[in-house]
Amino acid sequence: MSHGDEQGYSDYGDTGHTRTRLPDHDPYGGAPRRPTRSPSRGLITVVGVVVLLIAAIAFANRGDNSSPKDPTAKSSQPHTSPTDPTGTHPVQTRTNGIPSNFAHTEQGAESAAANYAVALGSADMFNTVKRHAIVNTVYAPEIAAARQTAMDKAYSSQEFLANVGLTEDGSPPKGQLFVSRVIPAGTKVASTKPDGTTVEVWYTTLFGLSGNASKNPVTESWYTSTYVLTWVDHDWKISSDQQKDGPVPLGRDQRASTADDMTKAVEEYGGFTYAR
Repeated sequence: MSHGDEQGYSDYGDTGHTRTRLPDHDPYGGAPRRPTRSPSRGLITVVGVVVLLIAAIAFANRGDNSSPKDPTAKSSQPHTSPTDPTGTHPVQTRTNGIPSNFAHTEQGAESAAANYAVALGSADMFNTVKRHAIVNTVYAPEIAAARQTAMDKAYSSQEFLANVGLTEDGSPPKGQLFVSRVIPAGTKVASTKPDGTTVEVWYTTLFGLSGNASKNPVTESWYTSTYVLTWVDHDWKISSDQQKDGPVPLGRDQRASTADDMTKAVEEYGGFTYAR
């Protein structure tokens, strides 16, 4: 699926670059952490993802070779949430550039959670005005103000900005490109209760500074965020969230791209609006 394809999936509007990582001392419970990782390990994991995808595609193309007379063939398969297209068109409306007005269904909750993960991980979170718009869009009204206060404190931390290689105003050094992007790998509904639907989003992230003088090169990490979503004003909103590391695929060696190639890729390939 590519930017602007026939399905109606599109680039993430003004928030094409995605998810950032807040300091390890998470002040508000929902911000993802970014542990220090060497560039080599990040590159190794990327290869692991490619290898696993290739293996999965090859396996899927084999088809079901089980005997029709075997009554246990289907029952032995583990239950998973489907990730193939369902025929339901993605939402067409946006609020502050973020997809909105999701269906009041489990699939709608999964799509909302994935899109919210992308927005909360975007580079726009380092801009005060855009951050406030994102927070007020994805969080339920009763917790949005508290989340905004905590995030403002975290994103204005000079120690945090210095650790990720940004200047005091949150911008990258001259000649470098700041990259913060979330790519959802899958979602599932963990539970459905009267007071909310819990959705888990498994995703990989790209984060760092791309440029020849960068001391924080772009690396990748894997996380799972759990969102409790409530139905508010005809849409899903986050009422609580938490994040954990992994699952992390097995990594393999792969040659790192040059800083110029990485910068070009980030600038030319927009982020996804996620839906299924």
